[in-house]
Amino acid sequence: MYIILALSIGGCVTPGHKTTSQKRQSILTMKNEVLSDLYRVKPDVRSQIARAPGYAVFSNVNINIILASLGGGYGVVKNNLTGKQTYMKMGEVGLGFGAGVKDFRVVFVFHNANTMKRFVDHGWAFGAQADAAAKASDKGAALGGEITVDNITIYQLTESGLALQATVKGTKYWKDTSLN
Repeated sequence: MYIILALSIGGCVTPGHKTTSQKRQSILTMKNEVLSDLYRVKPDVRSQIARAPGYAVFSNVNINIILASLGGGYGVVKNNLTGKQTYMKMGEVGLGFGAGVKDFRVVFVFHNANTMKRFVDHGWAFGAQADAAAKASDKGAALGGEITVDNITIYQLTESGLALQATVKGTKYWKDTSLN
């Protein structure tokens, strides 16, 4: 039941524009803003992304209700080798202790082309997460971080929210057929 709900949330969390072109542009604008924020905090990531075969940027909303964690979002994978952009959605479900709502952005830097292709074509990611976030606009602090797994470096930036969680999650990323 939680998996169906998470995928439903992922399917509903999309840019609020009406046309396909406007949705794509909204995602690209989000991508550029997130990268600017990340470069401001970690300037060395700019060269890491430039040297990588590709990268992805996602906007996510996560809800933690006592023992369940649900989330959804959207984003884009940029293939630096071909210039192709693949628009994607995501949904997640988790079990563990937590409470709160968090709006955050994730940047994936792919260190080889096969890993990027596997992500675009199959998109599953599983993992454990423990974090605390208390942020509204430019006020507050968010502990996210950086991790490298399976030839992918992952950066998380919290936009806003109040959450305390320790969960084991399954996340599904898939191509957005309406935008590709």
